[in-house]
Amino acid sequence: MLNLTYEFKLKPTAKQVAIFEDWLEQCRRVYNYALAERKDWFKSRSCQINACSIRSEYIIPADTPRPTYASQCNALTAYRKTSDALQSVQSQVLQQTLKRLEKAFVSMWEQNHGFPRFKKAGNMRSFVFPQLGVNPVHDRGVKLPKIGLVKFHQSRSIPDGARVKQARIVRRVSGWYVMLILQWEVSIPSILPHGEGLGIDVGLTNFIATSNGLLVKRQRFFIDAQRKLKLLQQRVSRKQLGSNNWKRASEKVAKLHEYIANSRKDWHWKLADQICQDAGTIFVEDLNLVGLSKAMLGKHCLDAGWGQFFTILEQACFKRGVYFQKVSAHKTSQICPNCGVETGKKQLSERVHSCSNCGYTTDRDVAAAQVVLIRGLAAVGHTVKMLGEDKFVGIPATQESSPL
Repeated sequence: MLNLTYEFKLKPTAKQVAIFEDWLEQCRRVYNYALAERKDWFKSRSCQINACSIRSEYIIPADTPRPTYASQCNALTAYRKTSDALQSVQSQVLQQTLKRLEKAFVSMWEQNHGFPRFKKAGNMRSFVFPQLGVNPVHDRGVKLPKIGLVKFHQSRSIPDGARVKQARIVRRVSGWYVMLILQWEVSIPSILPHGEGLGIDVGLTNFIATSNGLLVKRQRFFIDAQRKLKLLQQRVSRKQLGSNNWKRASEKVAKLHEYIANSRKDWHWKLADQICQDAGTIFVEDLNLVGLSKAMLGKHCLDAGWGQFFTILEQACFKRGVYFQKVSAHKTSQICPNCGVETGKKQLSERVHSCSNCGYTTDRDVAAAQVVLIRGLAAVGHTVKMLGEDKFVGIPATQESSPL
Protein backbone atom coordinates (compact mmCIF):
# COMPACT_ATOMS: atom_id res chain seq x y z
CA MET A 1 0.00 0.00 0.00
CA LEU A 2 1.36 3.39 -1.03
CA ASN A 3 0.32 6.76 0.41
CA LEU A 4 1.19 10.07 -1.21
CA THR A 5 0.10 13.64 -0.56
CA TYR A 6 -0.88 15.92 -3.43
CA GLU A 7 -1.17 19.65 -2.72
CA PHE A 8 -3.37 22.01 -4.74
CA LYS A 9 -4.25 25.68 -4.34
CA LEU A 10 -7.95 26.24 -3.73
CA LYS A 11 -10.12 28.85 -5.43
CA PRO A 12 -12.94 29.18 -2.88
CA THR A 13 -15.79 31.63 -3.07
CA ALA A 14 -16.29 34.36 -0.47
CA LYS A 15 -18.97 32.25 1.25
CA GLN A 16 -16.65 29.23 1.40
CA VAL A 17 -13.83 31.36 2.82
CA ALA A 18 -16.16 32.53 5.59
CA ILE A 19 -17.00 28.89 6.37
CA PHE A 20 -13.32 27.94 6.46
CA GLU A 21 -12.50 30.77 8.85
CA ASP A 22 -15.43 29.97 11.11
CA TRP A 23 -14.49 26.28 11.25
CA LEU A 24 -10.89 27.15 12.14
CA GLU A 25 -12.12 29.34 15.00
CA GLN A 26 -14.43 26.59 16.31
CA CYS A 27 -11.59 24.06 16.11
CA ARG A 28 -9.35 26.46 18.04
CA ARG A 29 -11.92 26.84 20.81
CA VAL A 30 -12.42 23.07 21.08
CA TYR A 31 -8.63 22.59 21.21
CA ASN A 32 -8.17 25.20 23.95
CA TYR A 33 -11.11 23.88 26.01
CA ALA A 34 -9.83 20.30 25.84
CA LEU A 35 -6.30 21.44 26.70
CA ALA A 36 -7.59 23.46 29.70
CA GLU A 37 -9.47 20.40 30.95
CA ARG A 38 -6.38 18.24 30.77
CA LYS A 39 -4.14 20.93 32.28
CA ASP A 40 -6.48 21.45 35.23
CA TRP A 41 -6.55 17.72 35.91
CA PHE A 42 -2.74 17.51 35.94
CA LYS A 43 -2.40 20.56 38.21
CA SER A 44 -4.97 19.17 40.65
CA ARG A 45 -2.74 16.10 41.06
CA SER A 46 0.41 18.16 41.62
CA CYS A 47 -0.78 19.83 44.84
CA GLN A 48 0.87 18.69 48.05
CA ILE A 49 -1.19 16.68 50.51
CA ASN A 50 -0.25 18.65 53.62
CA ALA A 51 -0.13 22.17 52.14
CA CYS A 52 -2.21 24.40 49.89
CA SER A 53 -0.86 26.40 46.99
CA ILE A 54 -0.62 30.16 47.55
CA ARG A 55 -1.46 30.99 43.93
CA SER A 56 -4.45 28.79 43.11
CA GLU A 57 -6.19 25.51 43.81
CA TYR A 58 -7.74 22.99 41.43
CA ILE A 59 -10.48 21.17 43.32
CA ILE A 60 -11.20 18.06 41.27
CA PRO A 61 -12.45 14.84 42.94
CA ALA A 62 -9.80 12.20 43.44
CA ASP A 63 -11.78 9.56 41.58
CA THR A 64 -12.09 11.69 38.44
CA PRO A 65 -10.31 9.83 35.62
CA ARG A 66 -7.70 11.50 33.47
CA PRO A 67 -9.21 13.17 30.37
CA THR A 68 -8.42 11.14 27.26
CA TYR A 69 -9.21 11.36 23.59
CA ALA A 70 -12.15 8.93 23.95
CA SER A 71 -13.69 10.67 26.96
CA GLN A 72 -13.36 14.12 25.42
CA CYS A 73 -14.92 12.88 22.15
CA ASN A 74 -17.92 11.63 24.13
CA ALA A 75 -18.19 14.95 25.94
CA LEU A 76 -17.92 16.81 22.63
CA THR A 77 -20.74 14.75 21.13
CA ALA A 78 -23.02 15.65 24.03
CA TYR A 79 -22.05 19.34 23.97
CA ARG A 80 -22.61 19.70 20.20
CA LYS A 81 -26.32 19.11 20.79
CA THR A 82 -26.52 22.35 22.80
CA SER A 83 -24.28 24.54 20.60
CA ASP A 84 -25.38 25.83 17.20
CA ALA A 85 -21.83 26.98 16.39
CA LEU A 86 -20.40 23.48 16.85
CA GLN A 87 -23.26 21.86 14.96
CA SER A 88 -22.30 23.85 11.88
CA VAL A 89 -18.89 22.12 11.88
CA GLN A 90 -18.58 18.57 10.58
CA SER A 91 -18.26 16.23 13.58
CA GLN A 92 -15.17 14.35 12.35
CA VAL A 93 -13.34 17.65 11.85
CA LEU A 94 -13.74 18.43 15.57
CA GLN A 95 -12.68 14.90 16.50
CA GLN A 96 -9.50 15.32 14.47
CA THR A 97 -8.80 18.47 16.50
CA LEU A 98 -8.95 16.40 19.69
CA LYS A 99 -6.72 13.79 18.06
CA ARG A 100 -4.18 16.53 17.31
CA LEU A 101 -4.16 17.40 21.02
CA GLU A 102 -3.70 13.73 21.91
CA LYS A 103 -0.69 13.51 19.58
CA ALA A 104 0.79 16.59 21.25
CA PHE A 105 0.63 14.90 24.66
CA VAL A 106 2.06 11.66 23.28
CA SER A 107 4.98 13.63 21.82
CA MET A 108 5.50 15.28 25.20
CA TRP A 109 5.66 11.91 26.99
CA GLU A 110 7.62 9.91 24.43
CA GLN A 111 9.80 12.48 22.63
CA ASN A 112 10.41 15.04 25.40
CA HIS A 113 8.50 17.78 23.58
CA GLY A 114 7.17 20.74 25.56
CA PHE A 115 3.78 20.91 27.21
CA PRO A 116 1.07 21.78 24.64
CA ARG A 117 0.19 25.46 24.50
CA PHE A 118 -3.07 27.29 24.01
CA LYS A 119 -3.65 28.65 20.53
CA LYS A 120 -4.30 32.35 20.08
CA ALA A 121 -6.84 33.73 17.63
CA GLY A 122 -5.60 33.03 14.11
CA ASN A 123 -3.03 30.41 15.15
CA MET A 124 -5.16 27.45 14.06
CA ARG A 125 -4.35 27.15 10.38
CA SER A 126 -5.67 23.77 9.25
CA PHE A 127 -8.40 21.23 9.78
CA VAL A 128 -8.80 17.68 8.47
CA PHE A 129 -11.55 15.67 6.82
CA PRO A 130 -10.60 12.07 7.73
CA GLN A 131 -13.20 10.61 5.34
CA LEU A 132 -14.51 11.76 1.99
CA GLY A 133 -17.24 10.48 -0.28
CA VAL A 134 -16.86 8.34 -3.38
CA ASN A 135 -14.90 10.11 -6.14
CA PRO A 136 -14.62 13.44 -4.28
CA VAL A 137 -12.34 15.00 -6.94
CA HIS A 138 -14.02 15.96 -10.22
CA ASP A 139 -14.40 19.00 -12.48
CA ARG A 140 -11.18 20.53 -11.10
CA GLY A 141 -12.67 20.63 -7.63
CA VAL A 142 -12.97 18.62 -4.44
CA LYS A 143 -16.29 17.86 -2.76
CA LEU A 144 -16.03 18.42 0.99
CA PRO A 145 -18.64 17.29 3.56
CA LYS A 146 -21.12 20.05 4.58
CA ILE A 147 -19.30 22.55 2.32
CA GLY A 148 -19.78 21.21 -1.18
CA LEU A 149 -17.62 21.49 -4.27
CA VAL A 150 -14.57 23.75 -3.87
CA LYS A 151 -12.64 24.59 -7.01
CA PHE A 152 -8.85 24.26 -7.06
CA HIS A 153 -5.99 24.81 -9.48
CA GLN A 154 -5.17 21.28 -10.67
CA SER A 155 -1.44 21.53 -11.33
CA ARG A 156 -1.22 17.77 -11.96
CA SER A 157 -3.73 15.02 -12.58
CA ILE A 158 -4.80 12.43 -10.04
CA PRO A 159 -3.29 9.05 -11.03
CA ASP A 160 -5.64 6.30 -12.14
CA GLY A 161 -6.42 3.74 -9.46
CA ALA A 162 -5.70 6.13 -6.58
CA ARG A 163 -8.27 6.70 -3.86
CA VAL A 164 -8.57 9.98 -2.01
CA LYS A 165 -8.62 9.04 1.68
CA GLN A 166 -8.27 12.35 3.51
CA ALA A 167 -8.22 16.07 2.85
CA ARG A 168 -6.52 18.77 4.90
CA ILE A 169 -7.52 22.40 4.37
CA VAL A 170 -4.61 24.76 5.09
CA ARG A 171 -4.66 28.55 5.38
CA ARG A 172 -1.51 30.39 4.34
CA VAL A 173 -0.76 34.01 3.66
CA SER A 174 -0.81 33.28 -0.08
CA GLY A 175 -4.26 31.64 0.02
CA TRP A 176 -6.06 28.40 0.85
CA TYR A 177 -4.65 25.00 -0.02
CA VAL A 178 -5.90 21.42 0.08
CA MET A 179 -3.66 18.43 0.78
CA LEU A 180 -5.16 15.24 -0.58
CA ILE A 181 -3.85 11.94 0.80
CA LEU A 182 -3.96 9.36 -2.00
CA GLN A 183 -3.78 5.63 -1.44
CA TRP A 184 -2.87 2.83 -3.85
CA GLU A 185 -3.53 -0.83 -3.15
CA VAL A 186 -0.22 -1.90 -4.67
CA SER A 187 2.88 -3.60 -3.36
CA ILE A 188 6.04 -1.68 -4.20
CA PRO A 189 9.29 -3.64 -4.20
CA SER A 190 12.04 -2.23 -2.03
CA ILE A 191 14.94 -0.60 -3.84
CA LEU A 192 18.19 -2.55 -3.50
CA PRO A 193 21.71 -1.07 -3.71
CA HIS A 194 22.85 -0.97 -7.31
CA GLY A 195 24.83 1.07 -9.78
CA GLU A 196 27.37 3.61 -8.65
CA GLY A 197 27.55 4.72 -5.02
CA LEU A 198 27.73 8.32 -3.87
CA GLY A 199 28.52 9.68 -0.41
CA ILE A 200 27.27 13.12 0.67
CA ASP A 201 28.58 15.37 3.43
CA VAL A 202 26.70 18.54 4.42
CA GLY A 203 28.13 21.69 5.93
CA LEU A 204 27.81 25.46 6.23
CA THR A 205 30.62 26.57 3.92
CA ASN A 206 29.69 24.02 1.28
CA PHE A 207 26.06 22.93 1.49
CA ILE A 208 27.00 19.50 0.15
CA ALA A 209 30.23 17.80 -0.81
CA THR A 210 30.08 14.52 -2.68
CA SER A 211 32.58 11.68 -2.77
CA ASN A 212 33.32 12.36 -6.45
CA GLY A 213 34.50 15.91 -5.70
CA LEU A 214 31.36 17.99 -6.31
CA LEU A 215 31.14 21.06 -4.06
CA VAL A 216 27.93 23.12 -3.88
CA LYS A 217 28.01 26.43 -2.01
CA ARG A 218 25.31 27.09 0.56
CA GLN A 219 22.55 29.48 -0.41
CA ARG A 220 21.79 31.98 2.38
CA PHE A 221 18.04 32.35 1.95
CA PHE A 222 17.19 33.69 5.41
CA ILE A 223 20.45 35.58 5.97
CA ASP A 224 20.11 37.50 2.70
CA ALA A 225 16.52 38.49 3.54
CA GLN A 226 17.23 39.29 7.18
CA ARG A 227 17.71 43.02 6.61
CA LYS A 228 14.37 43.38 4.82
CA LEU A 229 12.70 41.18 7.43
CA LYS A 230 14.01 43.39 10.22
CA LEU A 231 12.58 46.46 8.51
CA LEU A 232 9.15 44.86 8.09
CA GLN A 233 9.10 43.66 11.69
CA GLN A 234 9.94 47.16 12.92
CA ARG A 235 6.94 48.48 11.01
CA VAL A 236 4.73 45.89 12.68
CA SER A 237 5.96 46.86 16.14
CA ARG A 238 5.04 50.52 15.53
CA LYS A 239 1.43 49.75 14.65
CA GLN A 240 -1.39 49.48 17.15
CA LEU A 241 -1.91 45.85 18.04
CA GLY A 242 -4.96 44.40 16.28
CA SER A 243 -5.54 47.38 13.96
CA ASN A 244 -5.96 47.05 10.21
CA ASN A 245 -2.54 48.62 9.61
CA TRP A 246 -1.02 46.09 12.01
CA LYS A 247 -2.69 43.22 10.09
CA ARG A 248 -1.42 44.49 6.75
CA ALA A 249 2.12 44.91 8.08
CA SER A 250 2.01 41.42 9.65
CA GLU A 251 0.85 39.99 6.33
CA LYS A 252 3.93 41.41 4.60
CA VAL A 253 6.16 39.71 7.18
CA ALA A 254 4.35 36.40 6.66
CA LYS A 255 4.67 36.70 2.88
CA LEU A 256 8.42 37.22 3.17
CA HIS A 257 8.76 34.16 5.41
CA GLU A 258 6.75 32.08 2.94
CA TYR A 259 8.88 33.32 0.04
CA ILE A 260 12.06 32.31 1.91
CA ALA A 261 10.68 28.85 2.66
CA ASN A 262 9.47 28.31 -0.91
CA SER A 263 12.81 29.43 -2.37
CA ARG A 264 14.73 27.07 -0.11
CA LYS A 265 12.43 24.14 -0.91
CA ASP A 266 12.62 24.77 -4.66
CA TRP A 267 16.42 24.86 -4.53
CA HIS A 268 16.52 21.64 -2.51
CA TRP A 269 14.34 19.85 -5.07
CA LYS A 270 16.47 20.98 -8.01
CA LEU A 271 19.68 19.94 -6.25
CA ALA A 272 18.23 16.56 -5.26
CA ASP A 273 17.17 15.85 -8.85
CA GLN A 274 20.63 16.75 -10.09
CA ILE A 275 22.30 14.41 -7.60
CA CYS A 276 20.03 11.46 -8.43
CA GLN A 277 20.88 11.59 -12.13
CA ASP A 278 24.37 10.11 -11.80
CA ALA A 279 24.08 7.63 -8.92
CA GLY A 280 22.28 4.39 -8.15
CA THR A 281 23.03 4.37 -4.42
CA ILE A 282 23.31 7.41 -2.16
CA PHE A 283 24.54 7.57 1.44
CA VAL A 284 24.16 10.61 3.73
CA GLU A 285 25.06 11.41 7.33
CA ASP A 286 22.62 10.63 10.14
CA LEU A 287 22.96 13.95 11.96
CA ASN A 288 21.50 15.13 15.26
CA LEU A 289 19.62 18.01 13.65
CA VAL A 290 17.87 19.08 16.86
CA GLY A 291 21.18 19.41 18.69
CA LEU A 292 22.74 21.35 15.81
CA SER A 293 19.80 23.78 15.73
CA LYS A 294 20.40 24.62 19.41
CA ALA A 295 24.16 25.16 19.04
CA MET A 296 26.05 28.42 18.48
CA LEU A 297 25.47 28.30 14.70
CA GLY A 298 21.87 27.19 15.06
CA LYS A 299 20.43 30.00 12.92
CA HIS A 300 22.71 29.07 10.03
CA CYS A 301 21.92 25.37 10.43
CA LEU A 302 18.19 26.09 10.28
CA ASP A 303 18.72 28.34 7.27
CA ALA A 304 20.53 25.53 5.46
CA GLY A 305 17.59 23.17 6.07
CA TRP A 306 19.51 19.87 6.09
CA GLY A 307 16.57 17.92 7.47
CA GLN A 308 14.26 19.11 4.70
CA PHE A 309 16.94 18.38 2.10
CA PHE A 310 17.40 14.80 3.34
CA THR A 311 13.63 14.26 3.19
CA ILE A 312 13.42 15.68 -0.32
CA LEU A 313 16.47 13.69 -1.43
CA GLU A 314 14.90 10.49 -0.12
CA GLN A 315 11.71 11.22 -2.06
CA ALA A 316 13.68 12.02 -5.22
CA CYS A 317 15.61 8.76 -4.84
CA PHE A 318 12.34 6.84 -4.45
CA LYS A 319 10.90 8.34 -7.64
CA ARG A 320 14.05 7.62 -9.64
CA GLY A 321 14.71 4.13 -8.22
CA VAL A 322 17.87 5.15 -6.35
CA TYR A 323 18.82 3.42 -3.08
CA PHE A 324 19.00 5.86 -0.14
CA GLN A 325 20.45 5.20 3.32
CA LYS A 326 21.76 7.15 6.29
CA VAL A 327 25.01 6.16 7.99
CA SER A 328 26.72 7.19 11.20
CA ALA A 329 28.21 10.70 11.16
CA HIS A 330 30.68 9.95 13.97
CA LYS A 331 34.13 11.38 13.19
CA THR A 332 33.63 11.52 9.43
CA SER A 333 35.99 14.52 9.22
CA GLN A 334 38.67 12.88 11.40
CA ILE A 335 39.32 9.72 9.36
CA CYS A 336 41.38 9.36 6.21
CA PRO A 337 39.30 7.72 3.47
CA ASN A 338 42.42 6.32 1.80
CA CYS A 339 44.05 4.42 4.67
CA GLY A 340 41.45 4.49 7.45
CA VAL A 341 43.76 6.15 10.02
CA GLU A 342 42.23 8.68 12.41
CA THR A 343 43.94 12.02 11.72
CA GLY A 344 42.52 13.90 14.70
CA LYS A 345 40.08 16.77 15.08
CA LYS A 346 40.38 19.61 12.57
CA GLN A 347 39.69 23.27 13.18
CA LEU A 348 36.91 24.88 11.15
CA SER A 349 39.51 27.01 9.38
CA GLU A 350 41.29 23.88 8.07
CA ARG A 351 39.67 23.23 4.70
CA VAL A 352 42.16 20.65 3.41
CA HIS A 353 42.50 17.04 4.51
CA SER A 354 46.13 15.91 4.53
CA CYS A 355 46.93 12.48 5.94
CA SER A 356 50.34 12.18 7.62
CA ASN A 357 50.20 8.39 7.28
CA CYS A 358 49.61 7.90 3.55
CA GLY A 359 49.94 11.46 2.23
CA TYR A 360 46.42 11.57 0.75
CA THR A 361 45.31 15.19 0.25
CA THR A 362 41.90 16.52 -0.75
CA ASP A 363 39.22 18.93 0.41
CA ARG A 364 38.09 18.11 3.96
CA ASP A 365 34.42 17.99 3.00
CA VAL A 366 35.12 15.69 0.06
CA ALA A 367 37.15 13.43 2.36
CA ALA A 368 34.24 13.29 4.81
CA ALA A 369 31.88 12.39 1.96
CA GLN A 370 34.24 9.60 0.91
CA VAL A 371 34.20 8.25 4.48
CA VAL A 372 30.39 8.34 4.39
CA LEU A 373 30.48 6.37 1.12
CA ILE A 374 32.86 3.78 2.56
CA ARG A 375 30.66 3.31 5.61
CA GLY A 376 27.63 2.91 3.41
CA LEU A 377 29.38 0.37 1.19
CA ALA A 378 30.38 -1.60 4.26
CA ALA A 379 26.77 -1.53 5.51
CA VAL A 380 25.35 -2.92 2.25
CA GLY A 381 28.14 -5.42 1.71
CA HIS A 382 30.18 -3.64 -0.99
CA THR A 383 27.64 -4.55 -3.68
CA VAL A 384 27.88 -1.26 -5.58
CA LYS A 385 30.64 0.55 -7.38
CA MET A 386 32.21 3.68 -5.95
CA LEU A 387 31.33 6.73 -8.02
CA GLY A 388 34.52 8.58 -8.92
CA GLU A 389 36.78 5.79 -7.74
CA ASP A 390 39.55 7.10 -10.00
CA LYS A 391 39.91 10.04 -7.62
CA PHE A 392 40.64 8.06 -4.49
CA VAL A 393 41.69 4.52 -3.71
CA GLY A 394 39.40 3.58 -0.84
CA ILE A 395 40.24 1.43 2.17
CA PRO A 396 42.46 -1.52 1.24
CA ALA A 397 41.44 -5.10 1.94
CA THR A 398 43.36 -5.21 5.21
CA GLN A 399 41.37 -2.23 6.52
CA GLU A 400 37.86 -3.41 5.60
CA SER A 401 37.09 -4.53 9.14
CA SER A 402 38.14 -1.24 10.71
CA PRO A 403 35.28 0.57 12.54
CA LEU A 404 34.51 3.30 9.99
